[in-house]
Amino acid sequence: MSINLLAQPLKLERTTALPGVEGRIDHLSIDLKNQRLFVAALGNNTVEVLDLKAGKRLRSIAGLREPQGVLFLPQENRLVVANGKDGTIRIYDGTSLQLLHTIEYGDDADNVRFDADAKQIYVGYGSGALGVLDGNGNKAGDIKLDAHPESFQLEKSGSRIFVNLPGSQKVAVIDRHKKAVVATWKTADALANYPMALDEADKRLFVVCRRPATLIVFNIDSGAVVAKVPTVGDCDDVFYDPAAKRIYASGGEGAIVVHEQKDADHYPQINRIQTVKGARTSLFVPELGRLYLAVRREGSESAAIRVYEVVR
Repeated sequence: MSINLLAQPLKLERTTALPGVEGRIDHLSIDLKNQRLFVAALGNNTVEVLDLKAGKRLRSIAGLREPQGVLFLPQENRLVVANGKDGTIRIYDGTSLQLLHTIEYGDDADNVRFDADAKQIYVGYGSGALGVLDGNGNKAGDIKLDAHPESFQLEKSGSRIFVNLPGSQKVAVIDRHKKAVVATWKTADALANYPMALDEADKRLFVVCRRPATLIVFNIDSGAVVAKVPTVGDCDDVFYDPAAKRIYASGGEGAIVVHEQKDADHYPQINRIQTVKGARTSLFVPELGRLYLAVRREGSESAAIRVYEVVR
């Protein structure tokens, strides 16, 4: 495997410290209009709110129960937070950040996505289901699965949802109109498929497994595996950059690995940016050309968000 160490696809631009934030940090979301970043500080039971222009923390939303998924809805001006410990979805006013609704799911509410056309929120939870909520936080059904859902992606040009199910070593394909699983794709000898990204234009689904650390690329029309490439270890977030034709994978082993999309079936690793052990969650924002990496507290070094500029 040849890695071009001269290529610098990501350049560290800024580090924003989060003093007092303890423990694991999970997922992130952005408010583009107001340049705010929301960080699910799972181990701290808070959501940290950052001012990206000023490079500082604005406030903390306290009283949460192991927040995992976080999603800002710009048109609705709502912040949605999924809590792992008590299984609740909490919906906040996007301006005041006052709590508006609490929806009970019982256990392990995790990743959150939004169907902007249907105005529906999807949340992965429990031992195996996607819960569906309307824009007002009312339950609108469940889609049953055979294992706890990790990352999932909604197709914009169609009705499918692709869902990682590491507990059953596969990807489930859901028809969201039928609210049913219509296909499953095995990850074969690669286990612990947590993060996922989607390239609809090229009909490719990117799934990263942790054991061994492997990027698997599926053809979303056939379900066939078209590529398997070594990648970063302990990965929890992966993103596709259509403008640069790259994939960014952040891993707790202490690195961000960048893959180049040579064509729809070839994804060589072109760079490995050293980070910090345990920094496995991130957010790529194509509109800003930035990747935000969550770094947990280690010793005397406080938790922080590292901001990387995408160099094209």
